[in-house]
Amino acid sequence: MVKPFWRSKISATKNDGLTWYKDLGLHAFGEFSTAMIQANSVMEDQCQIESGPLTFNNSAVHGTFVGVYDGHGGPEASRFIADNIFPNLKKFATESGDISEEVMRNAFAETDEDFLTAVKKQWRKNPQMASVGSCCLAGVICNGLVYIANAGDSRAVLGRSERGGVRAVQLSVEHNANVESARQELWSMHPNDPNILVMKHRMWRVKGIIQVTKSIGDAYLKRAEFNREPLLPKYRVAEHFTEPILSADPSVTVTRLDQEDEFMIFASDGLWEHLSNQEAVDIVHSSPRQGVARRLLKAALKEAAKKREMRYSDLKEINPGVRRHFHDDITVIVVYIDPQMVQANGWASPLSIRGGY
Repeated sequence: MVKPFWRSKISATKNDGLTWYKDLGLHAFGEFSTAMIQANSVMEDQCQIESGPLTFNNSAVHGTFVGVYDGHGGPEASRFIADNIFPNLKKFATESGDISEEVMRNAFAETDEDFLTAVKKQWRKNPQMASVGSCCLAGVICNGLVYIANAGDSRAVLGRSERGGVRAVQLSVEHNANVESARQELWSMHPNDPNILVMKHRMWRVKGIIQVTKSIGDAYLKRAEFNREPLLPKYRVAEHFTEPILSADPSVTVTRLDQEDEFMIFASDGLWEHLSNQEAVDIVHSSPRQGVARRLLKAALKEAAKKREMRYSDLKEINPGVRRHFHDDITVIVVYIDPQMVQANGWASPLSIRGGY
């Protein structure tokens, strides 16, 4: 098994063979804590935090970039995103002079197009690359605003102080066929395709294959040229198509931060399968900052064990691959927000940290 790594300009620690974490670090507007745990035979999640200049030519445009990439079908797409989306965002921010909703969308589109190009180049020797994809959740904190772009079913949640406690505010929009709004969007985009969504194993799936309705990669559902042999039959769509079935165009929200906004949680759906938004923000709000991301992981795993009527200690002993039957790969990044640093527009000292394989 390939050893996991963190690539970082600051120290990062590995706990055991399946869990990696940075218990506490500094970004432009406060502190952060991050952790990942593997369930698949190969870790398909990737994540990154970049803090500092957000353009190539103007250090005054600076902030914090957070990315969570939940791969499926293999790790290639999530790794590709981790290598390319932030440079693409900086390129478009340089061209426009600032961060904007359009810059976020363009970064997603460029990253997706580049990955599909890579799939085409490798088609003859590695056709299964066409069935690899990834959810992509990206956040940028800049100029007192937080931009959240999401394609897939990862989630960003804000913890906002209220009446002595904290209230969960979901910032991201999810694209999963089992979410009513995502189904309606897909039906409206494909009004002449009665099989665009199929109920299979009690779950809605796009073409009866995949649950996410937006992603980066998944070339076999975007270009008909990949919907053929030697791609495995289980990924091939029976009907010929001319328009992409899946899209990489993210939902983008823009929120102005205020004094009551304490932190944000960015996480893959592996966390949200076991914890509600409010449960997660309550854990963060009531816990020391040091190691808080690992506490969220532990809380999710305890819930996963409870659902299977087994002990948490026994779940931890299960090997990757088999473990996927109990929980998914999980990535969590908790980003604390210091109002004074937000008001002062943070500091531009560069930080780059990435977790995965």
